[in-house]
Amino acid sequence: CSMRCFGVCIPRARLRIDSRCATTSHTTKCAIEMHKFRSHVLPHRKDRVQLARYGGRQRVTMLTGDGIGPEMLAHVKNIFSFANVPVDFEEIPLSSNLASDDAIMDTAIMAIKRNGVAIKGNIETRFDDPQFKLRNVELRKRLDLYANVLHCISIPTIPTRHKGIDIVIVRENTEGEYSGLEHEARKGVVESLKIVTRNNIERIARFAFEYALSHGRKKVTAVHKANIQKLADGLFLYVSDTIEYHRRFPALTLGTTVPSYSWSG
Repeated sequence: CSMRCFGVCIPRARLRIDSRCATTSHTTKCAIEMHKFRSHVLPHRKDRVQLARYGGRQRVTMLTGDGIGPEMLAHVKNIFSFANVPVDFEEIPLSSNLASDDAIMDTAIMAIKRNGVAIKGNIETRFDDPQFKLRNVELRKRLDLYANVLHCISIPTIPTRHKGIDIVIVRENTEGEYSGLEHEARKGVVESLKIVTRNNIERIARFAFEYALSHGRKKVTAVHKANIQKLADGLFLYVSDTIEYHRRFPALTLGTTVPSYSWSG
């Protein structure tokens, strides 16, 4: 787990595709079934703008990406077509090869905002060119995708050292170590800035607490490095401990831990 994140234990989810969802008589049932797959990053509230539906079908933005991305998404389209899922895909050829073409990125952002949901193939991240535009980072920042949610589970048929793992890691995605604010002050000297704000810390903490509450869990663990970064991660701990959700729901326990690393030769 990276620094400044939350761990939440939740039950496993099972995906069931019902071809009957395409029929009129099962429209309501289909809508209820699809509620379990709603985005937790973009809350569904009554004050949200209702997304356009064409003939009762949902449009989804598809960012094809690089490498195996187009091949994987082609399989997704085939599966949806076979199962008669009422979804149409709006394909945008966004990839790392279009680093200088901002028009494609603008089109992708517009399509995501219009459709409200997107599926993305792999977009290459290059490490050898400091001037290279990272499309993944740009998507996170421009869409304010502040919560990176990773669901980690053990697969019973695969032998592993640790059994029965079922946790969710919620990581701040727009500031802190992942801001990418760095420069070379002089040859051989690089400065990397870590900026954190109370508002964004409170936002990610509230998200983690809401996630735990909505999934019937009783403990959230804040992972930090306040032992070294006493001001930045100290603020993270302070805000997490004093947030309204922590006090409003006393049954929800907040724990803390400092990640430790070990290597064996």
